[in-house]
Amino acid sequence: MLPLTEPHPPMWPFVVYCAAVLVLVASMLGLSSLLGQRHQGRETAIPYEAGVAPTGSARLRFAAPFYLVALFFVIFDLEAVFLFAWAVAARALGWSGYVGMLVFMGVLAAALFYEWRLGVLDGWGRPQTRPWSGQR
Repeated sequence: MLPLTEPHPPMWPFVVYCAAVLVLVASMLGLSSLLGQRHQGRETAIPYEAGVAPTGSARLRFAAPFYLVALFFVIFDLEAVFLFAWAVAARALGWSGYVGMLVFMGVLAAALFYEWRLGVLDGWGRPQTRPWSGQR
């Protein structure tokens, strides 16, 4: 007869690993602050990215569609991660996991269709029509 509870694996390898990571991170931060160069010149205070000097202010206003596209990217990127995790465990989950994933994908497809019908995915070029008001 099988035992009702399985013995737990020892925790000391995990604790040693976490301690080693903390020591490594602390030593990297400490050494970089001690050995790093410090320049206080005027040129070091100017933002510089990819070899191009800045030409304007960094405080730009972005249009709302930019944030919508970013939000959709995050939503569908997380959906891809969830789908990958489901694919890894698909055999263990069985048919109930398959049906659950179909429901999840159906909800996402319905949300995408709803966004498409509202005109959210049309982009920045055209003014968006609000179906509930009939105005542009």
